[in-house]
Amino acid sequence: MPELSTILNGHPPQQGRAALPSVLIATRHGQSTANVEFQLAEAAGALSVPITCRDADIPLSMQGQAQAQAFGRWWAELPPADRPRAVWCSPYVRTAETARIAIAQAAGLGAVPVGLPVRYDERLRDRELGILEMLTAAAIEKRHPEEAARRRKMGELYYRPPGGESWSDVALRVRDCLRDLCAEEAGRPVLLVAHDTVVLMLRYVLERLTEERLVAFEPVRNCSASVWRSAHDRLRPECWNETDHLAGAVTVAD
Repeated sequence: MPELSTILNGHPPQQGRAALPSVLIATRHGQSTANVEFQLAEAAGALSVPITCRDADIPLSMQGQAQAQAFGRWWAELPPADRPRAVWCSPYVRTAETARIAIAQAAGLGAVPVGLPVRYDERLRDRELGILEMLTAAAIEKRHPEEAARRRKMGELYYRPPGGESWSDVALRVRDCLRDLCAEEAGRPVLLVAHDTVVLMLRYVLERLTEERLVAFEPVRNCSASVWRSAHDRLRPECWNETDHLAGAVTVAD
């Protein structure tokens, strides 16, 4: 795929035309039970959250389920040519639940086939935080002050916690996943269901952002819609982190 490096790395085109999905839609999973627990813990200055399962096994909250239903309704209201018929998804429980609920809602409205298959890809998993996993900001400052200082100095793009990943590490696997996605879904609308850092790195890669622009963005919101459309051999941004489709259905939570 000689043109794919053009899309992902800014290299000049070599030959042929880029293989691209017609539309790429990305969403973060709905609110998870961990999102709720961390919001409560951060507000109280707590050092821990009552979560004992693996990060991969954290499910949606009831609000997250409602958000996924709202996203499915938004999906059903898209123009027919833009409605994804292919879904690529992180294998984590909260993303898998989001995809399943959204597909069921869209299918119930006659917008997509019942039982639309989902491709689970580990490259779309959440950022791994190593020794900082499941720790609140207050806990990191107290238990790992040297890491908190190093994180502030290096910034999120390059800071890699022991045993974990930096944003740049996530960007590398997003680039790799995009190569397969573009090759296999050329000419078709695609939905990608993942996590906040993955969606953010997707924008970083596709739009060739600088670190300064990247860190200025607000967090990716639960079940938000971000859309890129194929034009002139690139996937070009159409909307980012939009949540209007959630209004009136649920309270949006970051």
